[in-house]
Amino acid sequence: MVRPFRHGIARGLCRAVCCAVSVGVSLGAGVPGFGVPSFGVPGFGVPGFGGLAVVRGETIEADLLVVGGDESGCAAAVQAARLGVGRIVLVNDVDWLGGQFCTQGIGPIDEWTIVEGKRTDFPASGSFQEILDRIHDHNRRTYGIARPGNGWCGANTIEPRPAARIFAEWLAAFTGEGTGQIRVLSPWQPVRVAVVDGRVTGVEFARADAVAGTLRVNATLTMDSSDWGDVIRLSGAGFMAGPDLRSRFGEPSAPVSLEPGGHQEMNPISFCPLLRETAEESPIPQPPRYDSRSFADVRKALPWVDWDGSGGIYNKAGWSIYTHRRMVDRRHFDLAPGTEAVILNWPAQDYPLCTLPRHVVDALEADEAGASTRNIVAMTAAQRRIVFADARQRALEFVHWLQTEARGPAGDPPPPFRSMRLADDYGTPDRLPPKPYVREGLRLDAVYVLREQDVRTAEDRPRWAAAMVPDGVFGYQFNIDFHPTRRTFVDDDPAQPWQPRFHGTRDWNSHTDRAMFPLRGLVPATMDGLLGCSKNIGVTSLVQSSLRLHGQMMHVGTAAGTLAAFALSEGVAPRTVAGSPRRIRAVQTTLVRGAGGPGTLLWPWHDVRPDESHFEAANLLTVRGIWQADADSLFFRPRQVVTRRELAAALARLVRALPDAPEWPDVGAAPLFADVPAADAARPAIEAVYRWGDHGERPAAFAPDAAATWGTLDRWLAAVHLPTFPSLAAGGGGRDDKSGPPLTRAECVDYLHRVLVRRGEFLPADGDWLSRGGDADGDGRPNEDDPLPFDRDNDNVPDRLEAPSR
Repeated sequence: MVRPFRHGIARGLCRAVCCAVSVGVSLGAGVPGFGVPSFGVPGFGVPGFGGLAVVRGETIEADLLVVGGDESGCAAAVQAARLGVGRIVLVNDVDWLGGQFCTQGIGPIDEWTIVEGKRTDFPASGSFQEILDRIHDHNRRTYGIARPGNGWCGANTIEPRPAARIFAEWLAAFTGEGTGQIRVLSPWQPVRVAVVDGRVTGVEFARADAVAGTLRVNATLTMDSSDWGDVIRLSGAGFMAGPDLRSRFGEPSAPVSLEPGGHQEMNPISFCPLLRETAEESPIPQPPRYDSRSFADVRKALPWVDWDGSGGIYNKAGWSIYTHRRMVDRRHFDLAPGTEAVILNWPAQDYPLCTLPRHVVDALEADEAGASTRNIVAMTAAQRRIVFADARQRALEFVHWLQTEARGPAGDPPPPFRSMRLADDYGTPDRLPPKPYVREGLRLDAVYVLREQDVRTAEDRPRWAAAMVPDGVFGYQFNIDFHPTRRTFVDDDPAQPWQPRFHGTRDWNSHTDRAMFPLRGLVPATMDGLLGCSKNIGVTSLVQSSLRLHGQMMHVGTAAGTLAAFALSEGVAPRTVAGSPRRIRAVQTTLVRGAGGPGTLLWPWHDVRPDESHFEAANLLTVRGIWQADADSLFFRPRQVVTRRELAAALARLVRALPDAPEWPDVGAAPLFADVPAADAARPAIEAVYRWGDHGERPAAFAPDAAATWGTLDRWLAAVHLPTFPSLAAGGGGRDDKSGPPLTRAECVDYLHRVLVRRGEFLPADGDWLSRGGDADGDGRPNEDDPLPFDRDNDNVPDRLEAPSR
């Protein structure tokens, strides 16, 4: 565990300097013809929170600087505070915290996965579960039900204003009087990064609104959780933006070459309107550039169906624009009139970031020659505002089309949309969210970059990914999910209306498998004092399309906060932590145990929950390779009885995981047991357990498929000279293979994990296995391209634990 930090002198910093001020958030200073809005987003009056004044030109000293107040940055700050970091400064460019949950307008939480042929939610854990619990509590108080949406894309929903309040209250325990571990400052955006001898030492900020002023934060560690990775880019650290060529990472679905403008191609942004029912028709005025031809293809979609949520998410009966991301289903839950609400997040309103319309190109070029050919990551804040302004108009055009021209199957206007108004929850002039939904941004050139072939298998069904990384810090699964990335213009004229279109292999039809994200993916390849967070992490463009959801981003933040806390506590660089198997294991143990909240799911089991007693053991033994997941199932099945074959295999790998492990015995041509033939895959482990131990007279048969009992485990542990437990003997009634109740998987991993904790684990020495160009396991893959650095045959079983072939 992390030792308490000795930085208490800074805890009074927030109280001594800060005072609350009214903050306006500006997203633009006005471009002719664009009407870029300015926002005054109200805060919530949480002590020490939001809109904190600073002395002009002030310099603040911090242990950890988190740039960006999205869900990932918030999770990082909270986790670091819980682990004892004393001086944390979180700088955000708008007043609200919470990212996708609120400022980006994605209140319907899309976390689906496929299990047994059906779509269901991926299991929640860690900080994401903690926020979901708060969301459910709010919804119960407000609507009498935890999940009031009956949405097609996901079961959980939260409206933007309460979402922002939930995040404010979550951080308030560390920001208010008497604590002061976290100081939150807004609205500031990074303009310069200080780098000394290859290490980030601080960030300079300018106001994100029209108010003059500068701020500098010096920090031992800086974490980039900004929307577009501005700190990473400004620091000079390596990064990627746009498609990765197949020659770079060898991804099967990556393009071989880029077409003109291809370097700008990104998963599109979207401004997602929130609509709430009214007693009368409330269509919005026609936007200036509105043209119904922009929505010609949308006419094929059902605008509205009367669906009560039966059958679960992604049920075909509920497919429509209206039910797609419904927030509150007033009619079917018999709620008060006026509470019905929906968020629009449909491809028609997506805004591709290449093949830009002529008027946007002209405005960008008027700002700076060549600006229209840049990837949005490389644009200035003013240039991004030009793009955002047009994207906002696109969203309003879609609302207007739904309210005035959309028709149902019988040719009638869909009932809800004309009787819904743009909700004013955000306090913005156009009533749209202050930020776009960002699906893809800057990607860190990290110590390891997770790629398509790591997270997929050859089978066309979700299973375990090809590379289950040994330094995994959370498990996940989602589709490789690109919305349309380019445009088709009427008459091929960029001055005419357009519709979004898919391009190449970038679509939403490919799945990933149950995968883990590596700790190495948070650490820059060549820059110190800096960590990636949010979407600014070591993944390819293809992988980022599947690794961008609410829960996934919260797990990224929790992992980054944990890594930062360990690095600060030990006074070492994050790269040192990522290169130390001992420290990696400590980080994983902290994550799975939780730190003031639920533990984080590392190995992506579908049926292992943080509040279950076997959660830690099932995660950590499987990540180590001691317990092997069934190849054809996503379930741990904790109550399933362990066979003698399974127990022998797990026990043999446990013995090999110990510091003083015996060598694998030679397996001769003649099997030891009549019912374990020479070709049986479990034979080396079964025979090793017997050859290593004092079992007495060896029986002729082993009965590999018979049930193991508590007595079996007790006798085998004693035979191989490992710690035994009175509870096994007491519960089993004797030390023999038939004594006691059957041994379940949950009981088995719990006892084996207890043995490992008592005896300790062999871990490779800290060294240069992360050095670029090296090959730690001798498999012919350089370290920077090897997801499994201690697994020469790359079969997800560490070499030390794998019995040699006969």
